[in-house]
Amino acid sequence: MLTKNKNYDVVIVGGGLSGLISAFQAADSGLKTLVLEKGRHLGGSGNYVEGLCAVGTEMQQKKGINYTPSQLVQAELDYSHYEADARSLKEYFNNSAETLSWLHKKIGIEFSEVTKLGSGLMTWHLLKGQGKEQIQNHLVPSVKKAGGEIQTSISAERILKDNRGQVSGLVIKNEENNAEEAISAKAVIIATGGFLNNKKLVKEETGYDPSKIININSGKNTGDGQKLAWAAGAQRVAKGTLMAFNGYLNDPTNPAYKYWYSEMNTAAALQSLLFVNEQGDRFVNEQVTDNFANCGNVFLHQNKVYSIIDQSTVNYLTKQRLFKSIEIYYENINKPFSHLQDQIDNALMEKLPFIHKADSIEQLAKELNLSNLSTNLERYNYLCEKGQDDDFEKDSHFMIPVKKGPFYAFELGIGAFTTLGGLKTDLNNRVLSDKGTVIPGLYAIGADAAGKLCGDTYSPNVCGTCAGYCAYSGRIAALDALKLVNK
Repeated sequence: MLTKNKNYDVVIVGGGLSGLISAFQAADSGLKTLVLEKGRHLGGSGNYVEGLCAVGTEMQQKKGINYTPSQLVQAELDYSHYEADARSLKEYFNNSAETLSWLHKKIGIEFSEVTKLGSGLMTWHLLKGQGKEQIQNHLVPSVKKAGGEIQTSISAERILKDNRGQVSGLVIKNEENNAEEAISAKAVIIATGGFLNNKKLVKEETGYDPSKIININSGKNTGDGQKLAWAAGAQRVAKGTLMAFNGYLNDPTNPAYKYWYSEMNTAAALQSLLFVNEQGDRFVNEQVTDNFANCGNVFLHQNKVYSIIDQSTVNYLTKQRLFKSIEIYYENINKPFSHLQDQIDNALMEKLPFIHKADSIEQLAKELNLSNLSTNLERYNYLCEKGQDDDFEKDSHFMIPVKKGPFYAFELGIGAFTTLGGLKTDLNNRVLSDKGTVIPGLYAIGADAAGKLCGDTYSPNVCGTCAGYCAYSGRIAALDALKLVNK
């Protein structure tokens, strides 16, 4: 047998943040609960989650932050051009403070502070030690203590239904030897974290070029849940939203996480310096990095993006201070990048594909075939000396000239964390069919159902919305499954 039993009340497909929270609620409610994780390790992309969105919490009140749930709902509706579902947002935000309180009191989840990301609202409740510490030290042990069974290296292959169309179980597979067997379940909760790591689905569902997208996640989010539910008759909607963020060093020769805290990555992508496209043309006010979704969108519509920096800028960042504080990733936001020059030199020595160095701009332009770079740089330097960006209205603080060689070009891809949506759900996270009717016993939570929170662009203005929804939806689905089982 691949599992301890053959019959369960609830089976959760995916052992990430939303799946484990759902499993705890189910097991703690007395349901016979099983978590299936296709990988060898638990937590998924939730291990990299920094914080959860909530409104009306004690942490906010202590800081004098007095947003209302209605304000957050309206902010999301405005950002999404009303493509988001107001009812779902209302239920989520109305219950968000209680959800965080429940996580802390029942599971022991610890939050370090409430803050914002870039120009967003102060709704981001940061997890102590980020997601990995809280998931591994508190959430996983809590699921096991409540009686939940967790099986790793086991995937779900097919949803089974009875002659009434009610979910009745799953066909599951051992990922190590491909052995299959069927188990019964009264409810199945899909929590597989989207399809960002499936290039075919990304191209089909988002229309974007997967080669531009750098996946900053667990690497396991390949659309398993969407494909399971679609095959079982689920409606194929609310798809195509990519949680893209700022530029990210485009290095296919190394794992993406290598540059997560890299001073070189932060200097090139997050200091609002000079960006040019494949023609060497400047194309945006570089302060777009204050809103990572906007930055992701504008980058996705260029064939290539380069960050151009000269030696004097490298020296300043190395010895003086940053032009823009990055408070989430660095404890001392005024501390210079003491390792920046070494990281650049090492990347050049290793001949990494994203970095280019030349003694003159003309040489750099020729090497990268940036036909308009010299002309655009002459214009940019003139505006820097003038102290006024007549082209894109960038703040003069970030108008840093590019004059002193050697010169560096960093090729940037678009970092992304997850996709949102693919499955349509009701307010209890029950999956809906093509006709809009409930598929009895089938639920979707977390990123798999989060398309209804946004339009074609994820809103970082309400910071931590997706992660907060992982917690909320996981709990709501388990509570509804409890009603279903008891019925």
